[in-house]
Amino acid sequence: MRRKLRKLLPDHEAIRTNRWLAPFENTLLHPRLWHLNRHSAAGAVAAGMFCGLIPGPFQMLGAAICAVIFRVNLPLALLTTLYTNPFTIVPLYIVAFALGQWALPGEHQHFVAPPEPGEGGMIEWMHAVIDWMIGLGTPLALGLVLLASGLAVAGYFAVRLAWRIYLIRAWHQRSQRLAS
Repeated sequence: MRRKLRKLLPDHEAIRTNRWLAPFENTLLHPRLWHLNRHSAAGAVAAGMFCGLIPGPFQMLGAAICAVIFRVNLPLALLTTLYTNPFTIVPLYIVAFALGQWALPGEHQHFVAPPEPGEGGMIEWMHAVIDWMIGLGTPLALGLVLLASGLAVAGYFAVRLAWRIYLIRAWHQRSQRLAS
């Protein structure tokens, strides 16, 4: 599995020669950002799961910043944010809204479906979506933080568990090969 992922990842020379990334060369070439082990993979998945719920196009930027701060695998953190897409974002926001309402005491408001893209174009639709999100207010904001945190913790421990199972199986296979 690690070999397959390494083939997909850019190497240090590709980053060093990229003119857009040259100002960040010292930060982006840190070995821990590119090393894949159970600690960096679990942390990267947690960072990607948390940042995947950041609204708008800032998900990958948030995941990259988290990967640099926590020194976890950068490409895996970026890849993990892709769990949110046009098909999953609305159900995730509905769950976040319900979670926020559950966590907040007091009266609850009803969830209203997001606006559909209209004839005004993408920019007008984005403004309508932002207005829709502001209208949902505190329950949505709190729910997004709670859901992102829960997904990050679940992703972290799922990767740690999967890696542990993989290692145990590899140890058993190796011991069986050596015994025969």
